[in-house]
Amino acid sequence: MKTGSISIVGAGPGDPELITVKAVRRIREADVVLYDRLVSKELLDYAKPDARLIYCGKAPGQHTMTQEQIEHAMIHHARQGSRVVRLKGGDPFVFGRGGEEVLAAAAAGIAWEVVPGVTSAIGAAAAAGIPLTHRGVAASFAVITGSRCGDPEAPLDWEHLARGVDTIAVYMGVGRLGQIREELLRHGKAGSTPVALIENGTTSRQRTVVGTLDNIEQLASALEIGNPAMIIIGEVVKVKELLMNLESAPNEQINF
Repeated sequence: MKTGSISIVGAGPGDPELITVKAVRRIREADVVLYDRLVSKELLDYAKPDARLIYCGKAPGQHTMTQEQIEHAMIHHARQGSRVVRLKGGDPFVFGRGGEEVLAAAAAGIAWEVVPGVTSAIGAAAAAGIPLTHRGVAASFAVITGSRCGDPEAPLDWEHLARGVDTIAVYMGVGRLGQIREELLRHGKAGSTPVALIENGTTSRQRTVVGTLDNIEQLASALEIGNPAMIIIGEVVKVKELLMNLESAPNEQINF
């Protein structure tokens, strides 16, 4: 029997139009699609009518399938001769466990490829009008995951993040916002540092809340900001405020 293949495909940050042309082609060609919770369901419409669609989403504390089960399913279907697409939100190699899936495919002797996607830090920030780098303001940025906060086995270098990085983009951090704030303040970040929370970035449900390290936790609680949401920390958030001021000015606006 002919062995199939595995494509680890990035679906982008939420807006279905932000998926790449190559990713769409892979979905159309797939015999089996294993898709995540944050993947826009509109993307599944690209699949063939007879394609097998397998949901393997993970929510905090609630996993439909374990990572090991997902990898087993990918390999099983590929060995049956299927073209398998593992469809993941954002980019597979940015907190997406795509590296683990590639290693599993390679260890099983299955042909594999990675199709990059727009990662949420870049996509959500751009949709909110926040550049991660900005001339004269920020020349560096770091992406971290809130799920590692307080993990003694994989500690974050908070001192370097607080003192050596201009912009910090935090995935999966809303539930640990207080801890993130405390660590950054403890390691030298000013309480006046601007912070933005971007909920459901790039989608029609996007909400953006702007504050500072001193008050962002209270704002998030009052406005009931929930996942999925990106946290952007740094002076670049002021660009968003500048845009808001310009858009509210009485000057003639450009119509797109």
